[in-house]
Amino acid sequence: MRALFFFLLVLLLFGIIMMISKRIEMARRKAARENRPDTAEKMVPCARCGVHVPASSACGHEGRAYCPDHCPDTEASR
Repeated sequence: MRALFFFLLVLLLFGIIMMISKRIEMARRKAARENRPDTAEKMVPCARCGVHVPASSACGHEGRAYCPDHCPDTEASR
């Protein structure tokens, strides 16, 4: 009878430890998901050469996007 009680006690403690470790792991995964940066920027192709550049680096002219090397505003000054 004593051995059965000891076995059930060990089994209960093992279950509690497993439950706590699962909760800790779930909290780590949730924190990792929340800390992931969502800073992906849209890429646009250059109307002249086709190279994709970030939208913030591209210059627009007459509704088209250009890479910094082929921007019509800067080519006129070259």
